[in-house]
Amino acid sequence: MTLHWKLVIDTSDPHAQADFWAAALGYELEDHSTLIERLRGYGQLPDGSTTQSHGRDAWLDYAAVRHPDDPFDKDSGMGLGRRLLFQRVPEGKTTKNRLHLDLDVGDEHREAEVARLEGLGASVLYHVNEPIGVWTTMSDPEGNEFCVG
Repeated sequence: MTLHWKLVIDTSDPHAQADFWAAALGYELEDHSTLIERLRGYGQLPDGSTTQSHGRDAWLDYAAVRHPDDPFDKDSGMGLGRRLLFQRVPEGKTTKNRLHLDLDVGDEHREAEVARLEGLGASVLYHVNEPIGVWTTMSDPEGNEFCVG
């Protein structure tokens, strides 16, 4: 049995978050337009459930990114491996994450990667230099913490 997983992240703007994390991780935006078109043809889409993103039909309240080397379902556009799904929720972030991503780029690339991520809209929260390691804790455009080590 192959285990497929996704990390689901609550957000106020799923498409902006998907764009940020696709660029940050080198992932690909999932294209669900074929599935949306098929469901629309069957009359199974509620009004207001879709939008346009990157010139194609997309879910209004959901967007996802997937690892470019992982398989995906051509009929739905959904990744069948490592993926992040961003879902719109009504409430904003209020406390520290209980789960976060660590991006491991190595000591020699950390500074450049932090600068690249800042250029994408991330912010540096603080730097850590401890016996167990050195990393920079950052936040994505919606305030979700992640580390670059």
